[in-house]
Amino acid sequence: MLAAAQRLRRSADFAAAIRGGRRAGRGTLVVHLLIEEPAHASTARAGFVVSKAVGNAVVRNKVRRRLRHLVRPLLADLPPGTSLVVRALPPSAQAGYAELATDLEGALAAARRPRRPR
Repeated sequence: MLAAAQRLRRSADFAAAIRGGRRAGRGTLVVHLLIEEPAHASTARAGFVVSKAVGNAVVRNKVRRRLRHLVRPLLADLPPGTSLVVRALPPSAQAGYAELATDLEGALAAARRPRRPR
C-alpha cells in the first residue's frame, strides 16, 4: 500500500499528469510522468488507471495491487513533486509479475529520458 502522501487522489492531478506529462508505453501499460517542483511537495506521487477493458473487478484489483507494489520503490528515485500515472492495458490481465515489472521499468526510463531535438 502506498502512503496517503504518495497517492494521486484528485481527478485534476490525474488530468494534469496525463495532459502535461511525458508518455511512454510498453506492451502491458502506459506511463505518464509529470516532473514539477512545487515548494510544498515533499514526495513523488503515483496514481493508477485500470479500466474495465482489463477484466472484471477481481482481475483489475490484482493488476492494481501488483502495480502498486512495483511502483513503491521507484517513487524514491523520482524528484519531489513528480506525478506518475500508470495506465494498465488489457494485456496486463494475463501478464505475470516479472513482465509487469519489466514493462514498468522500461516505460519509466523512457519517460525520464530527455527529448531529442527535432
